[in-house]
Parts: sequence; structure tokens; C-alpha cells
Amino acid sequence: MRSIKQIIKSEKVNMGGIVLDQPLPNKFIDNMDPFLLIHHWDEDLKGGKKQKDVGVGPHPHRGFSPVTLIFNGSVHHRDSRGNNSVVNEGGTQWMFAGKGITHSERPAKELAENGGTLEFIQFWVNVPSKNKMEQPYYKAIPREEKSIYKSENRKVEVAVVSGEFNSVKGEVDTHTPINTLRFNFIEDGEIEFEISKEQNTLFYLLKGKLIVNDEQEINTKDLVHFSNDDSKLKFNAKENSYGILLSGLPIGEEVASYGPFVMNTQTEIMEAMRDSQMGKMGVLIEEF
Repeated sequence: MRSIKQIIKSEKVNMGGIVLDQPLPNKFIDNMDPFLLIHHWDEDLKGGKKQKDVGVGPHPHRGFSPVTLIFNGSVHHRDSRGNNSVVNEGGTQWMFAGKGITHSERPAKELAENGGTLEFIQFWVNVPSKNKMEQPYYKAIPREEKSIYKSENRKVEVAVVSGEFNSVKGEVDTHTPINTLRFNFIEDGEIEFEISKEQNTLFYLLKGKLIVNDEQEINTKDLVHFSNDDSKLKFNAKENSYGILLSGLPIGEEVASYGPFVMNTQTEIMEAMRDSQMGKMGVLIEEF
């Protein structure tokens, strides 16, 4: 079985007045190449708000892919390329920022006005330097049965967003090999599988309690950082639980980042800041 390098409890961070759980980066690890950041937003919205007053307004990105996995509620994406879509529970918003794009991320209009639970993961995945200045794109992926693997006893469900799991393939083509897997467990559900030991691998448990590799218990908001010493992994659910597994081949390049930009050198970061200020990453005017 693949050994566990570390188990890390996520920390609370304040992002412009929004309090989130941040499993990565943390006080032990800056990143797990190619994964740069994981944010977990879980909040009961009280309602009575206009959509324009909640969520995150227009902001730019360059040089990586910010990916949003929705677990409860709905997220409304708008961007400077003309994309405008609402993705509901079980769906994914995969955006490649490339040479530059401006977007906003807000709870859906009905959720802002009427209230309800909003829970999603956003993770940032790096891309090689040769791809960073390519054209941006956005892909909205609703929950689809064709991308879901179910265990024989139906107690474990794995939604495959990118990569492949037990012959089920994801909907997203990535610049480097990336497995993005959403696990949903019913109590006593058990699954054993393999992930290439060449890939850096992490698992984040949003809610619940699992036993990993028959020996280590993990709980809500634990991040598991695996060693690269074996390919086999095993999960047993002690209660109803759900989490994400991310694995990817390390890119192995220098990373320079500042705010919403991820490049390879500080010069490139300065260029990104200049281009953003000059409007070269597009302008987004939201209409409500």
C-alpha cells in the first residue's frame, strides 16, 4: 500500500471577507506539484441578498487552471470571453486561464436571494511554461452518469472529472496527466484501487470519517499527502463521507506566483500585472 507522508488539518483563511478552509498551501507545504492551492468554501447563506453583493467579483488570472467542484448549491461563472453559466451540485467548472482571462464567481441568483448551503472546492493546478500563454478556455461540466464509477456493492461512487479511474474517463483534457476524482461513500463502503506512483497524490476529506490503507483514520477537513512508494490505495468509510483525490505528474519547473498569477519568473509576474492593468486580460462587466 502507498504510505502516508503527512496528514494536515486545513486552516481558516480570510479571503476578502470570505472565511474559507485552506488545506493547501499550509505551514508544512507550499505546493504539491502540480497542485498549488485548495480552498474549501462551506457556508449556509442567509439569503436576502442581491447576487452582485455576494461571492467574488471580476478578477484576472494567468498561467494556470483554477477548477471549481460544486458539492452543494450552485455557482454562477461569468468571464471576459463571454462565458456565462450556472453549474449545480455535482458539477465542475474547469477554467484554463492561459495568457489571461477575467472572471467572477458568485452563488446563483436564487441562492443569494433565498439562502441555502453553498459548498465547493476550488483548486489551482499548474501548467508547463510552454502552455502558460496559450488561449484561455472554460468548460462547464454537469454531473453525468457516464463519468461515474460505482463499486459492486454501490456504496462507493467515484465521479471522474479528468484522467481515468477503472476504465471510466473524465470530461477534461489536461496539459499534463491529472486525475481529478470525487469520492462519495455510504457508511461501510470500501474501495481499493491504483494510482501511478509517478504521480504526486493527495486526498482531502470534506466531510466524514475514513480509514486509509487499513491503518490510518482521517476526519473532516483532513488533507492526506501520500508518498510515491506504491500504487495501491484503499479507503473504508466509517460513516457517510465525501472527498476529493488529486494526482498528477510533477512538472518540475520553478514557480513564481503573485495573487491571481502563476508564472515561472518574477519578470513574468510583473508582465502579468502590467497586462492586467492595461486590460489585456479582458474586461468583464456583469449584468444582473
